[in-house]
Amino acid sequence: MSGGTSAEHSVPDGLATEHQAAAEFAHRAGEVLLELRTRSSPGKALGQAGDRLSHDLLIQAIADLFPADRVRSEEEAPGAEAPEPGGGRLWIVDPLDGTREYSEGRDDWAVHVALTFDGEPSVGAVALPALDVVIDTARPVPLTSPAAVPRILVSRTRPPQFMAALVERLGATTVPMGSAGAKIAAVIRGQGEIYVHAGGQYEWDSAAPVAVALASGLHASRIDGSPLRYGRPNPWLPDILVCHRSLAEPTLAALDGLIVTEGDAS
Repeated sequence: MSGGTSAEHSVPDGLATEHQAAAEFAHRAGEVLLELRTRSSPGKALGQAGDRLSHDLLIQAIADLFPADRVRSEEEAPGAEAPEPGGGRLWIVDPLDGTREYSEGRDDWAVHVALTFDGEPSVGAVALPALDVVIDTARPVPLTSPAAVPRILVSRTRPPQFMAALVERLGATTVPMGSAGAKIAAVIRGQGEIYVHAGGQYEWDSAAPVAVALASGLHASRIDGSPLRYGRPNPWLPDILVCHRSLAEPTLAALDGLIVTEGDAS
């Protein structure tokens, strides 16, 4: 799988088990999170409990089926999951992407499960449990035609500072939404055309959604068009663009020269 300007994705042979496992792991974690929410009060404590519960489930599931593989999770201690020299297989998971949305009873949150090979996101699944949806690389979503007016998925609470200029340059409109995974999933599912983030994220915020996006024929890259690479010693990822393939060139051109800051929201 390539994370560059092309949507071509080269996946190692013999990954049927990994594709199915990623989807199953994400689905199972989503069910547990929904069950927890039905018997808990909304609030910060619920989000924290959900993060930990989902993390424990995913880590154990991966260890049971792929005991030799390494895992990087949002809930791990920093550095504990740092990749070894030479890359290889690395699972990257976000047990609960959109903790705030989850704890508020909203539906725009997700569970991410990805497997990378030497930095490339080859396998991925994104569960949207509140919508009873799992999108994954085992069954890529067919690429749909873009809307005549491009829809850009943006943070519902803190839209990035450069968004107004980007909207004007592309003649686009915006769709507010919660988690990064929910936004990229919306592009994959044809509910929007563009997701761009330039304020910095962590690898677990996008590894699984990017794997699914590429498998579905979308474009995914850095905002300068360079490939997305995962499993680096520092899990910080400065920026990302996921969009309909036909909009990649004009969006990259529109982003060129825009002032973005590290404080922009996901």
